[in-house]
Amino acid sequence: MGAVKVISENKKEYQVELTDELTGLLNGEAFSWDVKKIHPNTYHIIKNNKSYNLEVLSANYAEKSFYIKVNGNKHKFTVKDRFDELLHSLGMDNLASNKVAELKAPMPGLVLEVSVQGGQQVAKGDALLILEAMKMENVIKSPTDGVIKNISVGKGDTVEKNQLLLNFE
Repeated sequence: MGAVKVISENKKEYQVELTDELTGLLNGEAFSWDVKKIHPNTYHIIKNNKSYNLEVLSANYAEKSFYIKVNGNKHKFTVKDRFDELLHSLGMDNLASNKVAELKAPMPGLVLEVSVQGGQQVAKGDALLILEAMKMENVIKSPTDGVIKNISVGKGDTVEKNQLLLNFE
């Protein structure tokens, strides 16, 4: 089925290779288990004649990070598959976290509102400005965490596609 590397919160690594739904290898040692889904985020697992209750508390599939509770104990971990390992070996594993230096207009339009100012700290997803295009108001959100260096447009300005709106420090 495939091999993955599981990295715990304390940086301990486990190699998991599933042969099928019931068997596999954990750090090179064979194991078998029985998994039954009880509720959407709750599972009952029997492994090596021991019973485990597992609850998925949160899952970020884009970042492949998970927060689970096993028999009352909470655990955080990330998962890396062979493609993640390949990107890491090529030095391309941090492309998504590269710093964004500037934000450009995604479309031509009219700046209705600028919600930030120079020097302001913003988080990824924060509303930066509102751009009206084709009679629709579009909230332009921050693509990254950072600090606003300077703003190149103001309320009432008309902008073209790819025109610089603001810079990040």
